[in-house]
Amino acid sequence: MIRISNAEIWDLHCHFSGVDGKTVDERIAQLMVYADRMNVDRLVFFMGWPWSTNPDPDEFRRQNDQVIQALTHWQDRAFGFAYLNPMYVKESLEEIERCIANGPLVGIKLWVSRRCRDEEIDAIIKRTAELKGVIYQHTWLKVSGNRETESTPEDLAKLASRHPDVPLICGHTGGDWERGIRAIQNHPNVSIGIGGSDPTAGFVEMAVRELGAERILYGSDIGGRSFSSQLAKVFGADIPEAAKHLILGQNLKNMMTPILKAKEIQL
Repeated sequence: MIRISNAEIWDLHCHFSGVDGKTVDERIAQLMVYADRMNVDRLVFFMGWPWSTNPDPDEFRRQNDQVIQALTHWQDRAFGFAYLNPMYVKESLEEIERCIANGPLVGIKLWVSRRCRDEEIDAIIKRTAELKGVIYQHTWLKVSGNRETESTPEDLAKLASRHPDVPLICGHTGGDWERGIRAIQNHPNVSIGIGGSDPTAGFVEMAVRELGAERILYGSDIGGRSFSSQLAKVFGADIPEAAKHLILGQNLKNMMTPILKAKEIQL
């Protein structure tokens, strides 16, 4: 595999589903085999399995426990975000305390249980920001129509307007990346995650042109996608090598550095 000179690869978006193994320990070990093959240095995991789109507190606690368990063997290479359900604000805040303030996780993952334009989500955002945690919000724009509670990049733009000093990640760039880039373009606190969609030519080039390379984060969405197909978006892009260096890992490393320092995690 081609290697960008001196570039670390930090993968923003990893899951245990779609991978061989009866336990999370077996599955993360298998994923590390694939990561070694593709020179991926650091991996961020969120959500256990099986998934639930609207988990009750017992369920998202169980999934976060799976992530915490998997990290115990790979603390030198893997990080975890807490999976929350903003329909349960009190319990989600308690989970932030358990998993981030008093635990090993370093960010949060919000999926499709509540649209992030809703102001009820603000307490979750504020507390995570106080802890310097990374905030990842799934977004999508489906041709067939989104789930009623599934966020779009436009929803995330509204959240970003309410919290202009809080770094946020627009997961998948909305899938329809041209619209997604434009939706968050004027919100400098929003970066885009480019993982989990087809490696279409022009995606990363447009993002660099419209947002700047500093606002783009590589991620794979493995095991739903492969490392190779998602890395191809960056390696195959017609952009300077310095931009590829930022996208592949340096931007995510910079975003995570405050909480890693707070937790005294050495890189």
